[in-house]
Amino acid sequence: MQDLNLTGHWAGILSLIIFVLAYVLVVFEETTHMRKSKPVMMAAGLIWALIGIAFSLSGQSEAAHTQALEIIEEYGELFLFLIVAITYVNTLEERRAFDVLRVKLVGLGLGYRQLFVLTGVLSFFLSSVLDNMTTALIMGAVVMALGRDNPRFVVLSCISVVVAANAGGAFCPFGDITTLMVWQQGKLDFFEFFALFLPSLVNWLVPAALMYGAVPNEKPVQVTEKVRGKPGMAGVVVLFALTIATAVGFKNFLNLPPAMGMMLGLGYLQMWSYYLQITGNRRGDADMVLDSFKEVQRVEWDTLLFFFGIIFAVGGLGVLGYLGLASELLYTDLGPTPANVIIGALSAIVDNIPLMFAVLTMDPQMSDGQWLLITLTAGTGGSMLSIGSAAGVALMGQAKGVYTFGAHLKWAWAIALGYAAAIGVHLVINAGWF
Repeated sequence: MQDLNLTGHWAGILSLIIFVLAYVLVVFEETTHMRKSKPVMMAAGLIWALIGIAFSLSGQSEAAHTQALEIIEEYGELFLFLIVAITYVNTLEERRAFDVLRVKLVGLGLGYRQLFVLTGVLSFFLSSVLDNMTTALIMGAVVMALGRDNPRFVVLSCISVVVAANAGGAFCPFGDITTLMVWQQGKLDFFEFFALFLPSLVNWLVPAALMYGAVPNEKPVQVTEKVRGKPGMAGVVVLFALTIATAVGFKNFLNLPPAMGMMLGLGYLQMWSYYLQITGNRRGDADMVLDSFKEVQRVEWDTLLFFFGIIFAVGGLGVLGYLGLASELLYTDLGPTPANVIIGALSAIVDNIPLMFAVLTMDPQMSDGQWLLITLTAGTGGSMLSIGSAAGVALMGQAKGVYTFGAHLKWAWAIALGYAAAIGVHLVINAGWF
């Protein structure tokens, strides 16, 4: 099978135009009131139709089919993982877990500024164990509960959560999909990733410190009523933790996709809901009854379909040769350090997964320090725009109308400073790795 380079072909050029137009519509979602998933889904379908035509004319339709299946597999794993993660978050919300947490945090007597710091710290460390998407969904729900009467706090805290979740996932092998890819390819050993802990922390600390003064210097309205979680809430928390551990175990010990472990975790929830349902019906306790299928129905489909469109559209551009061309030009003309920094910045616009895949495919000759650098930049560069990471996209869906693309963009300069500072710290403290 001969690889086709269609970057100068009419199908490739038209595909690139379609992708750019779709992204413009995503950026102006607030103005057009068109859900972000719609233009990218349309773009993905059109791009792959053009790929199919171009490959058929070249007598390589089977090659296009094979590459499409690879992207379907990639999206399928992400889709299953997210379905389970979001279902658990929805179930915790239904069991009033976040209301309980909100009341407890407010009961600490902390103001919005202290809560801003606390949610950021929790996001950073949780993301090293969970994925950044799950962390953002959990902490986003907490932020929404705490700031229900203060949209400014919600916006700033959501930005902080996105940056912290992305940064926290960069220093742990299973903290982000890109780190997993680098680890799986054998570019870095398991414990080498932890050299990125301090640079990752700086990546969040810098913008957090700059935003801190803009956080309202007030306290949330004191909650007088007591909030109790519904029966089975603690069980859902334990099963969610067990689900994450199962997913990690499937990957690390069984060499199976983490999504399979997550689906097993959904089975945990289904059995727990069955137990609560029959017990609640027997006792006549309506609060105990849990219908887990209703929580699956409440999944944010705009977010999942947006991921479908992005992965297939960007994957299509990769098949056409654009990602490989960009990587080759960067590493050949600029060298590893500038290339890795630029690719990380590009991940704010283009999904970091295909970018990292392009780098691994090109397989440039780099030191461990450079592989750590691309891991850091690809993992954190997406924080500069709300659409640049799974965490940002998820929170836009969760805090709809409050945390938006435009609201995040206002603080892009601070996030960019954190990005630059993290790179500087890595180059200094990890100089021996280069």
